[in-house]
Amino acid sequence: MRTKVGIIGAGPAGLMLSHLLHLQGIDSIILENRSKEEIEGTIRAGVLEQGTVDLLNSTGIGSRMMREGHIHHGIELQFNGRRHRIDMNELTDGKKIMLYPQHEVIKDLLEARLKAGGKIYFNVKDVQFHNVETNSPTISFIQENGTEVEQIECDFIAGCDGFHGPSRQAIPKEERVEKQKIYPFGWLGILTETPPVHPELIYVHHDRGFALLSTRTPKIQRHYLQVDPKDDIANWSDDRIWSELHARVDTSDGWKMIDGPIIQKNIVAMRSFVCETMQYGRLFLAGDSAHIVPPTGAKGLNLAVADIQVLAKGISEFYHAGNEETLERYSSICLQRVWKAQRFSWWMTTMLHRNVEQTPYEYGIQIAELDYVTSSKAAARSLAENYVGLPMEFKGLEFNQQILN
Repeated sequence: MRTKVGIIGAGPAGLMLSHLLHLQGIDSIILENRSKEEIEGTIRAGVLEQGTVDLLNSTGIGSRMMREGHIHHGIELQFNGRRHRIDMNELTDGKKIMLYPQHEVIKDLLEARLKAGGKIYFNVKDVQFHNVETNSPTISFIQENGTEVEQIECDFIAGCDGFHGPSRQAIPKEERVEKQKIYPFGWLGILTETPPVHPELIYVHHDRGFALLSTRTPKIQRHYLQVDPKDDIANWSDDRIWSELHARVDTSDGWKMIDGPIIQKNIVAMRSFVCETMQYGRLFLAGDSAHIVPPTGAKGLNLAVADIQVLAKGISEFYHAGNEETLERYSSICLQRVWKAQRFSWWMTTMLHRNVEQTPYEYGIQIAELDYVTSSKAAARSLAENYVGLPMEFKGLEFNQQILN
């Protein structure tokens, strides 16, 4: 097989890259180790920045999102039993966020790629890279139910296969610059059949730990509790979960959330990770294969989309203008935004979570930080600007996120 760009992973990053390249007349092939049904059925959060929403709309993917998604103009921060609204729309000159789950974005992108005749191989195994440091890299793999090794010849490889995929591992360990932080927090997430608890997301700081109340659909909600990351979900009965949520989120003025059936629950650990080596030869990393953020800042999917816009622009310039400048600077361009998102996600996480190792002094600083953010317009604007999405610097100017203009 021969293609211009071999893409590893059919998540948001890989599918979006293939879609943007298709619109530029550049062919690609996607390899994915899971089934189409598994990809579409893996339920994940989805807070979309203004720039991500604009990109989906401008490239023909956003119609269902605009019908079924939930536009939010602000968020609520709750501490000491009281809520404080951050009006992001007003603080950022009209920007907002969209709640639209990641798996729904994937469904929309998959539909668009398959309708356009895009080549996607699901359930592949034994993906390996060859000659990535040359101008003629190749990818070998075995198709579903196959036994023979097949090969894709390409000009570029895009590693969009997540933290545990083979792409980052294909970069020699001595060449990779990796930085990581492990948090002493875990999130117990639930899906519940209840009505929305509030028109906007509620971030809760409490002595017992952090909580987040979020919306998925008019009938299904997604909520989170801070727990020990080493805890076992078997220790958390539905009654215990609701009891803990009530203890943390019910307010001093009498507001109480509504209980209901829990249809899914799990515990995930939290970490921050950056691989600053986002390119090696003709191999380019994007999304979770290069960086992980704690979900508190709602940046994961949006960072992946930002990476892809730079990569798609660079590849387009290579084929249409013979210009390799953007590709050569891919890592440095992306990392400007990555590290700002890392900082914001770290800040939101440390400000809102209860650390049992904190001294009384450190706890006092934490409460003061929350009080400052909710009482200072300048501090609130900083939170709002980061939450709706910072612009990307490109050649010293604001990077135009709609690369097809």
